Amino acid sequence: MTEVEIEAADWRDALPEAERLAICAAEAVLAGAPERPEATGVVVLLTDDAAVQALNARFRAQDKPTNVLSFPAPANPQGHLGDLALAFEVCAREAQAQGKSLADHLQHLVAHGTLHLLGYDHMDDAEADHMEGLERVILAGLGVADPYAAERGEHG
Repeated sequence: MTEVEIEAADWRDALPEAERLAICAAEAVLAGAPERPEATGVVVLLTDDAAVQALNARFRAQDKPTNVLSFPAPANPQGHLGDLALAFEVCAREAQAQGKSLADHLQHLVAHGTLHLLGYDHMDDAEADHMEGLERVILAGLGVADPYAAERGEHG
């Protein structure tokens, strides 16, 4: 079960359907994962740059905000897979710079973060290609355009 906590009012103001979109994206990943995980509980925190910067500094020794952070949970009887934290200002700037709607960018980042919770990564080209391929399929099922098309010089 996916839960969403909206800590920064900017999310609600800019995207009233943010909670529903985040839940749909996380649930689509969990339903479409090649190996269905036993743990399915995800908490998505929609917050601001300052909060994500503090988390990033504390847990990753990087004193800067980032778009999404993923925190996998250790094995637990409650079935909690992990937590995601998304920074509003970074996400909004990226969406605008990439010519995407904030709604599509939110769903992409929640899907991306949820895949990280499942153990997927993009540390090398092969891992990145595999993870991005999964993201494309999952997002297409949500009606979200390929988030990597612009990087490949495609339009659409």
